[in-house]
Amino acid sequence: MIEEYLFRAILASLMVGTLLGLLSPLINVKGIAFLTHATFHALLFGAVLGMIIGLVLGDLSLIFWISLLVAILITIIIAELELRGYSSDTAVGTIAGIVAGLTVLGFGILYKVMASRPYFGLSESIVTYLTGEIFLITIKDLWTLVIGGVLAFALMLLFYRDFIYLSFDPEGLESHGGNVRLYLMILYFLVGAIGGLIVKTVGLITLQVLAVLPGAIALTLSKNVRELIAWSLAITLSTQIISVILGYGLGVPPSGLATIFLGTAYGALALRRKLL
Repeated sequence: MIEEYLFRAILASLMVGTLLGLLSPLINVKGIAFLTHATFHALLFGAVLGMIIGLVLGDLSLIFWISLLVAILITIIIAELELRGYSSDTAVGTIAGIVAGLTVLGFGILYKVMASRPYFGLSESIVTYLTGEIFLITIKDLWTLVIGGVLAFALMLLFYRDFIYLSFDPEGLESHGGNVRLYLMILYFLVGAIGGLIVKTVGLITLQVLAVLPGAIALTLSKNVRELIAWSLAITLSTQIISVILGYGLGVPPSGLATIFLGTAYGALALRRKLL
């Protein structure tokens, strides 16, 4: 009989795979892979800030919510900078640099707060946040992921065609009455929100790879948008499930296995194209 925690991990993987399977093509088509770098910094800063506030208030569940809110806020700020005429790289690089500095300062404050509190396993919390803890996901965590994931999934489906138009021809979209500002804000909001929702399962270190490579691989295999989405979903879902099963058997973090599989697949495809 399947272990309960493994069953929860598989369910979480299905939701993560579905969300990333839909989001990754948009990240690649829009050319915002660098945005995931800023999301990484935002989530790490949010986690540190959440630990500080959680220790002060005695509620460490705040770590997740504060990290989620910070990630959404940072991605919205980047979207606003782009709408004001800054290039994507400039907006992301500027904000990521500021957030990285705030994260370093946050660690300094966190150590001082810890010194005045009873023992708190900081190293364990940081490591699990960096590498993911899908086998430790609770029923409460799973419900949060499912409910938030369903809302994000519905929002992506509602605006998916607009996101595609936004990526290829924003001027044309605007000339036909499309609200480019709204669509860009929603897309960047989704990147931050989905990152915040899944970070506890996939980990900060591998989040960027898992968000970018499935779509990049799917682009090399597909001939149209439908095939792109289908390939991306197939890649993310299969990678997530296989990684969880192998991670369970080998006793290693599944997120690490997933990034190795995706990196190997992308490298093999790139080599194949070069040889042909």
